[in-house]
Amino acid sequence: MLLPRQKLSDEKRKLLKLYSALNEQDKLSLLAFAEFLLQRAGPVSEADELGPVPEPKPIPRPEVESVVAAIKRLSESYHMLERSALLTETSSLMTAHIMHGRGASEVIDELETLFERHHQEFLSKRREQ
Repeated sequence: MLLPRQKLSDEKRKLLKLYSALNEQDKLSLLAFAEFLLQRAGPVSEADELGPVPEPKPIPRPEVESVVAAIKRLSESYHMLERSALLTETSSLMTAHIMHGRGASEVIDELETLFERHHQEFLSKRREQ
């Protein structure tokens, strides 16, 4: 199972390329062999299969920042979050800024809170798996 926006390692990319080149019977054989190797290794939790928990890359907030720049900065900082999950709330805050005249600083504060909340939810879901 891949995390949102997770990049494949060279080994995984190579394995996928090899798998894609196989005929259906050989694909089934490869999957059966992989399952055998996994069983031989012992029980693996789903969290282990997902790999290490990606950490945010904190990017300091500049003194002067636009709302659009803040969204880009927070998206990069919280790279592990599914952007579609943030879209509605982020759009709502952007609209409040542009259409209703809410201050950029106030909206950016709320965006930071929003991204942090989604990150905490992401971590909770990972722990449950």
